[in-house]
Amino acid sequence: MPIALITGASRGIGAAVAESLAADHTLLLGGRDIEALDRLARSFPDARPWPVDLTDPTAITAATAGLTSVDVLVHSAGVVKVGPLTEARADLWRSTFETNVVAVAELTRLLLPALRSAGGHVVLINSGQGREAGAGWGPYAASKFALRAYADVLRAEERGSGIRVTSVYPGRVDTDMQRSVRADEGGEYEAAKYLRPASVAAAVRAAVTATPDAHLQEIILRPTS
Repeated sequence: MPIALITGASRGIGAAVAESLAADHTLLLGGRDIEALDRLARSFPDARPWPVDLTDPTAITAATAGLTSVDVLVHSAGVVKVGPLTEARADLWRSTFETNVVAVAELTRLLLPALRSAGGHVVLINSGQGREAGAGWGPYAASKFALRAYADVLRAEERGSGIRVTSVYPGRVDTDMQRSVRADEGGEYEAAKYLRPASVAAAVRAAVTATPDAHLQEIILRPTS
């Protein structure tokens, strides 16, 4: 079966994407929580944990060394901290970009030969903040705008290689990360008004399973509530 590597797979959108692809893909479940990855892997027919610290270049190099063919790479790992720019110190900007942009770029770079070999697909879970930034979202929104630019450049440079590149821009999603965001904002958590992780995963699957003549480059999702 085709191989799908999913980062941030231990929970939230990443776990939902894994579930959506499990029936017809061999899954590599990326993340730091090995116990959670083990539990998730056991629930699928063909999956194994792929534990790695994505901010450690040496660890990423070692973890990708044996991967010669990758059909799908889904970048779902990310971090967010909401607050005014006056409280966004340099270390927050650096750590946000390190996870949300630099790790994505380095992992993709290392896997490009494997992706080219398979005629693979790169899916980047972006955000509504990657298209229109709001107050309080400074470092996170800037990182997501950078991720959007990265996807555009990757798509342009890999045109003709067989690699497809899709950016997915969900609004608020009912996840642990969203709970952290609402705590930062000091607002009520209203799960019924947010997208379900499975809804975002369905969009990812639609992109990944599109017919060979079709390239879904951008997908924008917003809650109906």
